[in-house]
Amino acid sequence: MGWLVFAAAMKILSVVGNRPQFIKSAPLSLALRNEVDEVVLHTGQHYDRELSQIFFEELELGDPKYRLEVGSGTHAEQTGRMLPGIEQAIVAEAPDAVLVYGDTNSTLAGGLAAAKLGVPVAHVEAGLRSFDRSMPEELNRVLVDDLSALLFCPSDAAVENLRREGINEGVHQVGDVMMDANVRLAPLARDRSNALADAGVEPGSYLVLTLHREANVEPKPLGMVAAALGQIGESVVFPAHPRTRAAIENGGIHLPESVRLLPPAGYLDFAALASQARLVLTDSGGVQKEAYWYGVPCVTLRTSTEWVETLATGWNRLVGTETEAIVAAVAGASPPGEHPPLYGDGHASERIVQALLDTISGP
Repeated sequence: MGWLVFAAAMKILSVVGNRPQFIKSAPLSLALRNEVDEVVLHTGQHYDRELSQIFFEELELGDPKYRLEVGSGTHAEQTGRMLPGIEQAIVAEAPDAVLVYGDTNSTLAGGLAAAKLGVPVAHVEAGLRSFDRSMPEELNRVLVDDLSALLFCPSDAAVENLRREGINEGVHQVGDVMMDANVRLAPLARDRSNALADAGVEPGSYLVLTLHREANVEPKPLGMVAAALGQIGESVVFPAHPRTRAAIENGGIHLPESVRLLPPAGYLDFAALASQARLVLTDSGGVQKEAYWYGVPCVTLRTSTEWVETLATGWNRLVGTETEAIVAAVAGASPPGEHPPLYGDGHASERIVQALLDTISGP
């Protein structure tokens, strides 16, 4: 009976702000609601409905108690606008821990606000490193890991990265919460989504493209990617981030007729598209993993990745945004013979909840 009282008394403030975080939070929120009081704060880092509210609807998440609606801006501006609202929520809720996900400005702001107020930070996807500090995401990862009391790693490599940095306390290898979401929701996507029919494509006959990183939506890299798509000649389904679409329009970038430029896709529609594509082209970390789990080869439009295991298995290739490199990688991509399990067994969420219960005392 004492354990039940302890579990019910614990309160967690979860900070989310963008598409990958909505997906990661879904299975963990389901696991948390049976054991603790979870309060959700949505920073509004992605304020477009297709990149935020649709995830709460599709993934059956409870409405956030706090919505900051910070919108777009530079990294410093976004983080600065988030801090007062997160701090106010922490003071009002007095949580036992603040849970942050991944590597975004929302992650950093949540970690900073909690640490300054003396509240333990629990970081989901701790220990990931691309070793490219020109990426804002890499700086966010390193800083938040240093602030965290609990570090939930998706892989052995992530644990080793932390060990090399001298971080050994509070480290747990739990697997990947996105794998949890994939196990639950990917089969539903193929049954429920009409995304392929709406895009006018057949399974295995098209590529899926996602492109949103700041360095990749400048005119020069966008132009090189567009040129590559023209040379590839295959049908490409491109659910475009609002920032990317604006950059294409403002930069006068011409996309070939083989590209179907679509609004941002909800989780189920994107899962249906990616899981039935011949190939995925992306600069997203999460999409690299999703492609692997779907058994779809991936070509990553970056020169570094935090998901090094996908490279080692041969299912993912780093090519940057040079036209010739993209064309060659797409032409040579085929499913490797081996597909070992990566990033857990679909039960990371339960392990995270148990670690929280074992480590952090309620009032």
